[in-house]
Amino acid sequence: MLPFCYRKGKLFCEDVQVEDIARKVGTPFYLYSQSSLASRFRVFDDAFRTLPHLTCYAVKANSNLAILSLFRSLGAGFDVVSEGELMRSFRAGMDPEKIIFSGVGKTEDELDLALHRGILQFNVESAAELLMLEARAHTSGKVAPFAIRVNPDVDPGTHPYIATGGRHHKFGIPSEQALDLYSRARLSPHLRITGVGCHIGSQITSLGPFIREVRLLRKIFLALRASGIGVLNLDLGGGLGIVYHEETPPEPREYAEAILNALKGVECRLILEPGRVIVGNSGILVTRVTLTKRSGAKVFVVVDAGMNDLLRPTLYGSYHRIQPLTQTRRRSLRADVVGPICESGDFFALARSMQRVEAGEMLAIMSAGAYGFVLASNYNSRLRPAEVLVRGRRMKVIRRRERFQDLIRDESLTPL
Repeated sequence: MLPFCYRKGKLFCEDVQVEDIARKVGTPFYLYSQSSLASRFRVFDDAFRTLPHLTCYAVKANSNLAILSLFRSLGAGFDVVSEGELMRSFRAGMDPEKIIFSGVGKTEDELDLALHRGILQFNVESAAELLMLEARAHTSGKVAPFAIRVNPDVDPGTHPYIATGGRHHKFGIPSEQALDLYSRARLSPHLRITGVGCHIGSQITSLGPFIREVRLLRKIFLALRASGIGVLNLDLGGGLGIVYHEETPPEPREYAEAILNALKGVECRLILEPGRVIVGNSGILVTRVTLTKRSGAKVFVVVDAGMNDLLRPTLYGSYHRIQPLTQTRRRSLRADVVGPICESGDFFALARSMQRVEAGEMLAIMSAGAYGFVLASNYNSRLRPAEVLVRGRRMKVIRRRERFQDLIRDESLTPL
């Protein structure tokens, strides 16, 4: 069953009519299908069942505690990139030994917290970070488990803002430098080499870049083994794309087959860091039409959600399908779907052909489960939206809409 589908012209999330939810919680709000979240995780994880592996969900894609708790209950590990994501993981009950800490700018406080809690692995992204990790481990009397994130100089064929595997990007260490760092690190009593890793980007819709990545990692992994370094983890990162518009990304099964074929004969434990591929198509943003505006031949559909709620179209020029909550037989129109924020970049679609809508009617911005709420802000002093989870006929508000008191809670009213 599709998580979002029409029944007699009304959009449903599983067995709940989306309009019914809107009447209860107001708009805008994010809406997620729990059955879809669970199914997509299981399908991805099961695709790698023939090889020892740990599927570490990328918390940055959607970090709501209820969603994290769901994935933890399904056997996931977590991939985090900040102290806040680390704390969310602990709050959701995650075993520290199933947490990978990635990111190019880890602070001493973040390293100390992760060392204290005993996480599975630090993905180190520079020689300077490795020195800092060694020093913090020495100070705390710990041994830090780590892998080096190798930068393979692979073009993933995605938007430049979400490509991470080129030499000109801030991420990772060139492969020729990585082997030298490993050789030096093996002499330290405060460092433990646990693996080698890579992450080349996000929303990748072909297998070629992944295969090139794996071939390089395989070569480095086997070189480390040959030198007597007992590495176990081969961390492939994430990046598998989803359908937003007309993309044709490989299915998890195809992705897994390609990876496993490229790793034949290598004894390792795979670490996988999927995010978008699990949550992206499992969520939508629901918004209400405030008014329609004509400016000459131009038509604007103004809605109550803004770029502060869903930044992707403005940030990346990303395409999201936009569907009415109620289908009608009205003629279509071509319009810009825009928000109320005082920026020309505040839009969800430009010159989009869509069903004619009237003030008060509602729209669903599809495929908003990944990099949606996590990128939301309070720009223009707007309150961030609610988040709702549906399972079957049941719904639950998993984050209430912000209130004005939340907006000003940490501010001082008086100047110096």
